[in-house]
Amino acid sequence: MTNERREKLESVISKRQPGLGIVLENVFDPHNVSAVMRSCDAVGIQDVYILNTRIPRHKKWGARSSSGAAKWLSVHQFDDAETCFLTLKSRYNKVFTTHLGAGAIPLYELDLVQNIALVFGNEHAGVSEEIRALADGNFIIPQVGIIQSLNISVACAVSIYEAFRQRSAAGMYQTAADTPYHQQLRKEWGLGM
Repeated sequence: MTNERREKLESVISKRQPGLGIVLENVFDPHNVSAVMRSCDAVGIQDVYILNTRIPRHKKWGARSSSGAAKWLSVHQFDDAETCFLTLKSRYNKVFTTHLGAGAIPLYELDLVQNIALVFGNEHAGVSEEIRALADGNFIIPQVGIIQSLNISVACAVSIYEAFRQRSAAGMYQTAADTPYHQQLRKEWGLGM
């Protein structure tokens, strides 16, 4: 491995955000999944949870839309909502879903500096009632148009760039990244300890 490559990987690992995860529930189109992965990589989100309770597991992601991002992410796949949420609750203090229901918090009022996972539903029905019942709350992306929804990959990108903005302002991309989480990434990426 060249020094330049090692420096690039170290720089990326140092900005990974262990307290921010993304969950995709029954997202049909593998290109949407891949586009989400690419956005996650761009803002330092390492952990993507794929929950498929109503559709088969994807055999592969849309390579053109991910530009290889999947190989640099930790992709956790689940076929059971309860098992998925047990894992989420063990890693994150809060889990919020995107949902246009009463009581949903506008995205810009959501504290995305906290240890949190965000759930995005499928292209047709959004987040299921089952998952909303397991979550800590719902959030919405404020909109003023007639159609009150966005493509799943766009909704995720808007949301995680708000997390990026909040976390950048809080200095979370400048702090030392020598946690066990980051050390494990170094090992997985061939950088040793």
